[in-house]
Amino acid sequence: MNIKSIKLIYWISTVLLALFILPGIFFLNTPMALEGTQHLGLPYWFHLEAGIGTFIGGLILLLPKLPPRLKEWGYVALGIVYLSALIAHLCIDGVIAMSFTPLIAFAILLISYLCYHKLLKHANP
Repeated sequence: MNIKSIKLIYWISTVLLALFILPGIFFLNTPMALEGTQHLGLPYWFHLEAGIGTFIGGLILLLPKLPPRLKEWGYVALGIVYLSALIAHLCIDGVIAMSFTPLIAFAILLISYLCYHKLLKHANP
């Protein structure tokens, strides 16, 4: 795969992820968001912390000139969020189709992460 294709896949996956993550900050206190975290048994403070942290992680991934170590932490943090969401949904709701929706975001995150490292390797051989 050539570098142009990798860049295209990287930016498509990263922008898709950002479009999923960033608007969420504006809906933190909507009844649907509050009901979702209450359904999982999470306290309100954690709801705010996870929402704000996820927003910051989304910004870190989207901004192009940040240090690689900071981007790495952004990927790790978001990966933990999505895998934790999967575990929480499986524990509360059981094995139903909706419990696996965090895996979609995690898969897109993984694609972005792998492409990011290919681009880093190409930039710094």
